Amino acid sequence: MTLEAVIFDCDGVVVDSEPAAFELLAQDLALHGLPMLLDEVHRQFLGGTVHGLHEKANAMGATLPASWPNDFYDRLYAILAQGTPLMPGILTVLDALDAASIPFAIGSNGSDEKMQITLGQHGLIPRFKGLFSGQTLGKPKPAPDLYLHAARALGANPAHCVVIEDSPTGARAAKAAGMRCMGYAPHGNPALADVGAELFSDMKDLPSLLGL
Repeated sequence: MTLEAVIFDCDGVVVDSEPAAFELLAQDLALHGLPMLLDEVHRQFLGGTVHGLHEKANAMGATLPASWPNDFYDRLYAILAQGTPLMPGILTVLDALDAASIPFAIGSNGSDEKMQITLGQHGLIPRFKGLFSGQTLGKPKPAPDLYLHAARALGANPAHCVVIEDSPTGARAAKAAGMRCMGYAPHGNPALADVGAELFSDMKDLPSLLGL
């Protein structure tokens, strides 16, 4: 396959925003009748949207109010703005793609505002050839639309794109879009492999896996 473009998920792939999000979520669920261990919160809700999470949690027995998604985002944004680390090794990957003149973009189920906060604090926004939100598009993962939209924006054939994901939800979206999916799993994630992602555990290995 001739690599034409790379599309990165954002949270847990480019920025290490997930610990803060899941800790806040676990606190809210416990306050609203659905106490869960942090590992279970991660397993149940990784890769979804906050509005989808709201519906799922209430279906599981939580009593999150209608205003909760906006309130959650407001509190999460404030936490992330205080400092959100990059994932180890991601800058090396971006440098290798630039050196090979391979364009890359973000395709996230997170909101545009969250990407502006987390990526903006590191000055990374200009390096990407687009930040695309499944929420803004109205077709979040696991629908393929977000990744197909990003490929069109990059002028790339979906069959010649690679998606970098950390969630089964995102990996299913990549598969439905006809794209190769590399699954970032620093601590292992059999569920990613189960949906067809090619697992790797260290970002420093990714350039060679991409043939760069």
